[in-house]
Amino acid sequence: MANINWYPGHMYKASKEMRKIIPTVDLIIEILDARIPFSSENPMLTDIRGDKPCIKVLSKSDLADPVATQQWQDYLEQQKGVKTIALTTEEPEKMHGLLNLCHKMLPEKSKNDRNIHAMIMGIPNVGKSTLINILAGRMIAKTGNEPAVTKNQQRIKLEQGITLLDTPGVLWPKLENKHGGYRLAITGAIKETAVSNDDIAMYAVDYFRRFYPELLKARYHLDELPEDELPLLEMIGAKRGCLRAGGLVDLDRAAKIVLTEFRDITIGRITLETPEMMEKELIEMAEIRAKKEAKETARKNKKRGSRG
Repeated sequence: MANINWYPGHMYKASKEMRKIIPTVDLIIEILDARIPFSSENPMLTDIRGDKPCIKVLSKSDLADPVATQQWQDYLEQQKGVKTIALTTEEPEKMHGLLNLCHKMLPEKSKNDRNIHAMIMGIPNVGKSTLINILAGRMIAKTGNEPAVTKNQQRIKLEQGITLLDTPGVLWPKLENKHGGYRLAITGAIKETAVSNDDIAMYAVDYFRRFYPELLKARYHLDELPEDELPLLEMIGAKRGCLRAGGLVDLDRAAKIVLTEFRDITIGRITLETPEMMEKELIEMAEIRAKKEAKETARKNKKRGSRG
């Protein structure tokens, strides 16, 4: 994957502002993409939130594999002070259940009829603005398919004595896990100009081949799936008529078809990661980090030795 500017200036500012405001809020609501609950989770949040209660909302759950969504809810709720709720814009009435959950997590405030101040956060294009507009019953937050639509913080008064502090969508300064970068790109959390379509589409079809082969076969009328991602993407492109002069497959056109049909669930309801998968990747990242630190320490020691 090409180098990506994950952390533009306004995102750095947003993170700084969140740290400053967190002491004034009672509760944190983090919106996650149900298809990538781990990759869309902000790793800075654990440090930022301290012991504040947190509701993790799995949005776009109508696009995700329902079995995987339940696995993620069970996994996330093992964390202290964390509750989850799976939501979809197809069921706006269920979204109001989020307000009830806020009161359940803060029984003292609810009992004493005191206002609840909740900070709502999420990476770009995760569905945060749509949720806010439904809860508020009016158009407050700008929505769109382009990432990073919300630019400034705003306070929104909701029913049931809850005030939401909306924050700009924030990505983090360093994405250590390359798999997370691909997943974010596949779901559209990263602007398509930042990465190559055929690169992320090949990652996607390889994942579909391994975990959702029957959906892939059914959608593209394939009897067998090649084991390598390039011939698989070429096969899909040929089936869909993405051909250039000389019969060569136009990989960019084929990639756009695959990514579009994943995002609008034409292929089917797919989740791109599981808790088990994430546990393995966390171990791998820790090992890579340790090797880098050991290499850096050895370099510094060698430098000191040469000076002596």
